[in-house]
Amino acid sequence: MDLKTLIQDDDAVSPVIGVILMVAITVILAAVIATFVLGLGDSLSNQAPQASFSCNDTGALIHDGGDELKSDNLETGDGSTGFSFGTGDTYSAGSTVVPEFNNSEAPLTWSSDGSSATLRSESCSTT
Repeated sequence: MDLKTLIQDDDAVSPVIGVILMVAITVILAAVIATFVLGLGDSLSNQAPQASFSCNDTGALIHDGGDELKSDNLETGDGSTGFSFGTGDTYSAGSTVVPEFNNSEAPLTWSSDGSSATLRSESCSTT
């Protein structure tokens, strides 16, 4: 057996490197997917709805489009002086959300499971 020939014999190097690279890529890909799925799954359930609003001539706040809004998650004003939403109501595009959205009613706030967001901060002016 010639030692020089044994050292220069690299027939199995390429397949071994290919297998190592494929295993490494699989492990990295699995880690990225697991992080994405496990990390975003918790935050998706508490994301504020995306909705647009407008005011009509009488000062009512109208839901123009976007996600449906559940009345159980909505609050106006400072929470004690604002509009009282019915329990279990759902507002979709075209619905009147607040009949008179004046200065004492603003802002319109959404909250759920410790998360909250202001959906509209300006009141509707009838002038």
